[in-house]
Amino acid sequence: MLTQNQLAGLLERQQQPAYRATQILDWIYKKRASSWDEMSNLPESLREILAEQYPLRPLKHTLTKGSADTTRKFLLELADKRYVETVLIPASPALYGEKSDRHTLCVSSQVGCAYGCKFCASGLDGFSRNLTAAEIVSQIILVEELSGEKVNNLVFMGMGEPLANFSNLCEALEIITAEWGLQIGARRITISTSGLVPQIKKLADFPRQIRLAISLHGPDDETRDKIMPVNRKFPVDELFEALRTWNLKKNQKITLEYILIDGVNAEPEHAYILAKRAASLKAKVNLIPYNTVDGLEWKRPSDTACLRFKNILSKAGVSATLRLEKGHDIDAACGQLRLKKEKEKL
Repeated sequence: MLTQNQLAGLLERQQQPAYRATQILDWIYKKRASSWDEMSNLPESLREILAEQYPLRPLKHTLTKGSADTTRKFLLELADKRYVETVLIPASPALYGEKSDRHTLCVSSQVGCAYGCKFCASGLDGFSRNLTAAEIVSQIILVEELSGEKVNNLVFMGMGEPLANFSNLCEALEIITAEWGLQIGARRITISTSGLVPQIKKLADFPRQIRLAISLHGPDDETRDKIMPVNRKFPVDELFEALRTWNLKKNQKITLEYILIDGVNAEPEHAYILAKRAASLKAKVNLIPYNTVDGLEWKRPSDTACLRFKNILSKAGVSATLRLEKGHDIDAACGQLRLKKEKEKL
């Protein structure tokens, strides 16, 4: 995948007319050509050069797992035989099995993860490498082809820490939002981070109104240290200072993602502290009951405990949702399919 500027530079080096850029971008992002040979209005010599340097399909579909709620999880193989996952999530239909006209894609940004969040399967097999911008964008194109559905919303909540792959993330966002690219509105894109403070401040200067979600999962340092190792480098007060900077530059509410883990962070005292934190930013809170992961010992709280936690937030005036997660029956938590596939290779 190429940006408009990258393509212009390449064509100039090849002494090709500037209008070729428009032709190529139209083939890649509008007509969704799967090979350079399909681009019949390009000279054969140029097609050969492009094919040698820029594969149009850097990902290969390996496996799809479908859920009773019509959520689908795709395991994709990279050129170096590593794997990433992406999940297509429909808007909640009235009944399971109904089709939806709105679809959110949960996108991966890295192979594995180096941040070691204690609830997550992505890091259990370690970190391998960053995804390129082409590999990030290709997840969207490939899933649309496989599913026959148009992706309306993107959440960078799949494998990896997006802000640890900052330059490739920004390049991918340019392609995704551009008029010449995939034309997905910036306000329909959410970047989720474990709390990399310097990169949050840099992303606040990104010239598009993308949304930000924070994997918080603990309202104070004592609790969050148990769940999020990154908190030892960027503690809660420092993180929230960066989020105040974000609020000054972006006209959108921050979302605080909070996985409820029995006996760890789901007690009323945690809810009261979280309510104060969220209110200080006018942030939304998305509560997610823990999704069991093989190899991790934590447990999901009872529905009663989850509802009690939400009610404390609501009574404090905080906008809170309690999400009964989709895809529980297809190992939809980040990294589970990849982990199983890697074990098969041993």
